[in-house]
Amino acid sequence: MVVTRERIAMSVLELEGVEKRFGNGLLALQGTTLSVAAGEFVTILGPSGCGKSTVLKLAAGLEPVSTGRIDAPALRDRRSAQTAYVFQEPTLMPWASVFDNVWLPLRLAGMGRDAAHDRIERALNSVGLLDFASAFPGELSGGMKMRVSIARALVTEPLLLLMDEPFAALDEITRQKLNADLLASWQSKDLATLFVTHSVYESVFLSQRVLVMSARPGHIIAELAIDEPYPRTPAFRTSPAYLAHCRTLTDALEAAHVPQAA
Repeated sequence: MVVTRERIAMSVLELEGVEKRFGNGLLALQGTTLSVAAGEFVTILGPSGCGKSTVLKLAAGLEPVSTGRIDAPALRDRRSAQTAYVFQEPTLMPWASVFDNVWLPLRLAGMGRDAAHDRIERALNSVGLLDFASAFPGELSGGMKMRVSIARALVTEPLLLLMDEPFAALDEITRQKLNADLLASWQSKDLATLFVTHSVYESVFLSQRVLVMSARPGHIIAELAIDEPYPRTPAFRTSPAYLAHCRTLTDALEAAHVPQAA
């Protein structure tokens, strides 16, 4: 997928000079500016506590900005469910089947189970879990639970997908498989994605652009375009281009750990 000038002009998320100070006085973000174009895959990379998750919460409308500007189409019409959020934990209802867990956002929007049936099956099929529609979360592996969480986000057919370290707790083989599956879904749905991770390697494999955040108060201190073609196969992980991008981001991440003055 190529991010053209026309695509960049169709920005689905913009933060400009955003500051976020919490009620306890903690300054999480300061002067944070970024954008995500329609259909673009952007990753935020940074040290723990730098405000990566806070950016996602602002984008989703879960937190208000203190100062600055944020604009996202999903915030203009909440009924259209144009933004979907995948959290660090799957947060599934243990008493409900996989099918009913995926149905949840549509049910909350007033769509009956029968009316939602085809959309739910398409979402489950896209993450390889259609055969597990009747299973319960306790019967699933960690990776399968996260697939359900992703299907629950995709079933709303969002314009923007926000993902907060969704694969951090998984083993490396499962993580790499889900990386590949995520990219396949992203490409097939032309879905703008803002992804948060601590992993340099994951960010390079997934992204078209990687934004590196400073230590708190967080702001963007570096940006790297990953100008490599999709689909990205396992061979990409050992290519000279991949390793060069990883070195560049590792250097930027080391700089990001230097504390900033509040």
